[in-house]
Amino acid sequence: MSAYTIVQAAQVPDVLGDYPGEMRFFGEPLECEQVAFTYRRMPAQTGSKGGYGHRHRTQEEVYFVIEGTLQFKLEDEIVDVGPQTAVRVAPSTVRGVWNEGPDDAHLVICSVKAEDLATEGEKVDGFWPAD
Repeated sequence: MSAYTIVQAAQVPDVLGDYPGEMRFFGEPLECEQVAFTYRRMPAQTGSKGGYGHRHRTQEEVYFVIEGTLQFKLEDEIVDVGPQTAVRVAPSTVRGVWNEGPDDAHLVICSVKAEDLATEGEKVDGFWPAD
């Protein structure tokens, strides 16, 4: 492994498939040994609302809103988070993120790299019902 790696977003696959927006996991393309780094673009009316939330077994996450305003549901509390703002979420906290709109929102999600993704996260169905 070299002392540094440079990767452009266009070189990292979008894992969302047909879901609107984009979500790119940079850890593997960057050859990260310790850090999970994700870029997400969320169009208006996308995210967790009306769906599920999630929590982690050991991973603390930091969400940094680059542009736009997002709603975070953290357990039973909903907070609006604007640009240039970071949110730290403890592992066991059930969370979801929603872009009410009208514009796209851009954010980065960072955490320690999970050893086993299959056992690290837990999906919580019905966490954030639609209005």
